[in-house]
Amino acid sequence: MLKVEDVHVYYGAIHAIKGISLEVPQGQIVTLIGANGAGKTSTLNTICGFIKPKTGKIFFEGKDITNLATQDIVKQGLTQVPEGRRIFANMPIYENLELGAYLNRNKKEVAQRMEKVYAKFPRLLERKNQLAGSLSGGEQQMLAMGRALMSNPRLLLLDEPSMGLSPILVKEIFSIIKELNEQGTTILLVEQNAKMALSIAHKGYVVETGRIVLAGEAKELLESPEVKKAYLGG
Repeated sequence: MLKVEDVHVYYGAIHAIKGISLEVPQGQIVTLIGANGAGKTSTLNTICGFIKPKTGKIFFEGKDITNLATQDIVKQGLTQVPEGRRIFANMPIYENLELGAYLNRNKKEVAQRMEKVYAKFPRLLERKNQLAGSLSGGEQQMLAMGRALMSNPRLLLLDEPSMGLSPILVKEIFSIIKELNEQGTTILLVEQNAKMALSIAHKGYVVETGRIVLAGEAKELLESPEVKKAYLGG
């Protein structure tokens, strides 16, 4: 579904992404794991069109999207839930969700999608008129995911969904991610919690200093001595 071919990204003179290539098959969860600053978020932001690569190509469902504007990439069916959630704190929950469907002018369709999001995240329905900034960290993550789902994506990019959450909420968020995948959404997951990410993923890539240093089936990576030592606490 998604193919990234030998992508290089620079921030000025800094060579942030050094020839990353990866594939996300339809219907799977693929995870990128690695330390802070490894280049995981930069990779997602390049796929989404926020950053343009100096060289390399990105294909979504066979179509070259390397130089498309972000809104045109969203129209193709690819949406990102950003690191840090980036909700609109001073707006009610329902307005945050409506913004996720800003490309859709069909009010009936938008209402149907909103119902689906509320069915998946009942807490958002209970609090729909509350300001988004009054939600807990876990609820804000649910809102960010719900907002992304409003664009009806076929591929969802998730950037550090467990960041700053309690262990109980982390389990809940990962359970939701797995459920979304089982219902047909393909997922590319960037996550520092390597153990949780690999436990729900089909495939994994280990990113270090802008390069992929290991790749394989998620179960294999969970058992890999290198991965255990570097990311799983031995």
